[in-house]
Amino acid sequence: MGKKVAVLLTNMFEDVEYTEPAKALREAGHELTVIEKEKGTSVTGKQGEAKVEIDASIDDVKPEDFDALLIPGGFSPDILRDDERFVTFSKHFMDEKKPVFAICHGPQLLITAKTLDGRKATGYKSIQVDLENAGVNFVDEEVVVCCNQLVTSRQPDDIPAFNREALKVLESE
Repeated sequence: MGKKVAVLLTNMFEDVEYTEPAKALREAGHELTVIEKEKGTSVTGKQGEAKVEIDASIDDVKPEDFDALLIPGGFSPDILRDDERFVTFSKHFMDEKKPVFAICHGPQLLITAKTLDGRKATGYKSIQVDLENAGVNFVDEEVVVCCNQLVTSRQPDDIPAFNREALKVLESE
């Protein structure tokens, strides 16, 4: 049975870090809900290739209603972590040991939620020090799976491995 996956997304996300995982998850039968500040608006990727309609406002969703969380990279996670509602939403998934898929700059939201201490993870090279300062055992690999819960990748080139491992984690739930 398909899982309900929350996606935290705002403008300036890395286009393919949303479009490719979203396509893989949907093709595997999972249901995605894209969440931002306002339902019905559209957000645009930083490459200008992807335009995504927002399915729900952060004020209208509860993390308890979802099985997993996807955090695409680009500037989106850095913008969202300035808003406590998105930080708290992300923290729930880590605290409850639900699957979390964060690529590139995606882990920035988890750093702000203070949920990465002692975890093994990766991310874009410019946030390596931030991850290490948050207590992460940083590994420079295309995909890192920690505790059969947290799936992280570094960059768009890693998307095939990221999607493969994210789907495996969801299947094991």
